[in-house]
Amino acid sequence: MIERQANENLLAEEMMALQSGIAAFETKQFVRAYQLLLHLAQQGHPQAQYRLAIMAQNGLGQVVNPQEAVRWMQAAAEQGLDLAQHGLGFMYLEGECVEQNDTQAAHWFRLAAKQGLAGAQATLGNLYEQGRGVEKDLEEAQRWYAKAGF
Repeated sequence: MIERQANENLLAEEMMALQSGIAAFETKQFVRAYQLLLHLAQQGHPQAQYRLAIMAQNGLGQVVNPQEAVRWMQAAAEQGLDLAQHGLGFMYLEGECVEQNDTQAAHWFRLAAKQGLAGAQATLGNLYEQGRGVEKDLEEAQRWYAKAGF
């Protein structure tokens, strides 16, 4: 009984720290966000990992760090966070923080698109239209555009 209560308190504390870290991120208090989110990211929280990736990629509250950006973005993407999958897709598409790779970009966009993320659906449609990282397929492009609301 005492152990269960301790676990619930820890979980509640983590959720409060995560919410505080996200709030600090959203209000552009990046140094504070980093302080609040780092431990949570190390514990495997994908929302914290995603925000640390954005901060490292863009030098928000820290020096630009491409390796950390990819590390955190990939960790969150592999846990199924659609925004991180989309972000990792763009990293590969643009060759930002990683070597440019259209096939990897399409893979990550597809995962986010299947979760209903409209931006990923539209980008995947564009990849099919251009034949980047996938076989060119105008029907498949139209299907993804339609899912994105175009």
